[in-house]
Amino acid sequence: MGFLDKLVRHKPVELLQAEAGKRGDFRRVLGLWQLTAIGIGGIIGVGVFVLAGKQAAINAGPAVAISFLIAGIASAAAALCYAEFAGMIPVTGSAYTYGYAVLGELAAWLIGWDLLLEYALIVAVVAIGWSGYVQSALTSMGIAIPIWAQGAIGTGEGHVFNVVAALVTLAVAALLIFRTEWGARFNTVVVAIKVAAVALVIGVGVFYINPANWVPFIPARVIGADGVGHFGYQGIGAAAAVVFFAVFGYDTLTTAAEESKNPQRDLPRAVLLSLGISMAMYLAVSMVLTGIAHYSTLNTDAPVSDAFKGLGLHWVALTVSISAVFGLLSVLFAFMLGATRIWFALSRDGLLPGWFAHVHPRYGTPHRPTIVLGVFTALVAGLLPIEEVAKLVNIGVLSAFIVICTSVMILRKRKPDLHRSFRTPWVPVIPLIGIAFSIWLLAELPAVTWKVFLIWVSLGLLVYLGYGIRHSKLEKMQ
Repeated sequence: MGFLDKLVRHKPVELLQAEAGKRGDFRRVLGLWQLTAIGIGGIIGVGVFVLAGKQAAINAGPAVAISFLIAGIASAAAALCYAEFAGMIPVTGSAYTYGYAVLGELAAWLIGWDLLLEYALIVAVVAIGWSGYVQSALTSMGIAIPIWAQGAIGTGEGHVFNVVAALVTLAVAALLIFRTEWGARFNTVVVAIKVAAVALVIGVGVFYINPANWVPFIPARVIGADGVGHFGYQGIGAAAAVVFFAVFGYDTLTTAAEESKNPQRDLPRAVLLSLGISMAMYLAVSMVLTGIAHYSTLNTDAPVSDAFKGLGLHWVALTVSISAVFGLLSVLFAFMLGATRIWFALSRDGLLPGWFAHVHPRYGTPHRPTIVLGVFTALVAGLLPIEEVAKLVNIGVLSAFIVICTSVMILRKRKPDLHRSFRTPWVPVIPLIGIAFSIWLLAELPAVTWKVFLIWVSLGLLVYLGYGIRHSKLEKMQ
């Protein structure tokens, strides 16, 4: 086989379907609502409790709801494509596995490599946001932690390391090492608490909305002293590019395909259910939040809680802070689970060392990649500010969305008669919408994101050419 042939070799869909029912690496313990809870847990989190307020204050004003809607349309188009693949190829690995089946090994490797970093950085972002709410709740109860341990260098005078953010990532990694169903049950309870908190914000906040806070709905464009523009229609686009990572997360549940009881039926349903429920909550919270407080006051570490404090509703603020403390744990759980399963899939296929493709003999979980990712995300969350990490988390997932949408169209042409338990409607219109929105959002990302992305991709190419291409399971089979 020639060098170029190796780059495009792929796993036949029929082979993956045949292997899906025979895989014994994981225990099938997840039902529809546990999968949906993982999806909601991955979507609803820092976007509601942190980024909605911050992006309203920095980029979009009250029109941050439009930013969420734009990001949601792009996400929904990709979700329909994910649902088709999830029902057709119920194998762990999500976009990486789907790309392997359609586009070939190199493309699949690059997507898996990118998602590995993106998911890990999302864990770090959410951990930093979680830390802000923990500290807000502790302050409300008269408890303070040492100044040096309150945040990363550059986030405040005397700050050195965000100890709370680092500890929570390690705790979630430890939880994921134990039986999957234990973590899934814990996650379902946490998601229920989070949904109740969002309902409280909407139910109470709607009675305190001041329509004057929505005027102007789209603030006039301004250029800051640093030369960076804010607000206007460009601000809505910039905010959409930032909050986009808050409207995906359903893809994490597809990485648990081999732990699902009935993946071909439940995975597509869970993808669509989780995104639909989450988007309704995002839009409602965005309008309520910018209605009860002027957008210029929302650039804080805990904007929802602080907005209710400004209304004198300290009991709501405390309840929201405590609920956010619990609720954001489900986001950490979902993306840490996704990252570890992708790492496991890469190793099982031989593209990374097979030492990582072993499950714990007692708990049946991929404990080795979980330990490594737990330590890595703890260091990132402890050492970097949330704004710097948030800039880096979208590009890999947007790239994965383009791959998934493209793959749906290719496979419809290449193998139209394949059994699909769910079919993406209006192909190629829906996939093309997902691709177009993803490209547009990629163009909105700052230059630093592209620089880090290119560095990571270059490193990935070196790893693949130096190790993966020679140790691939397909190489050995052929």
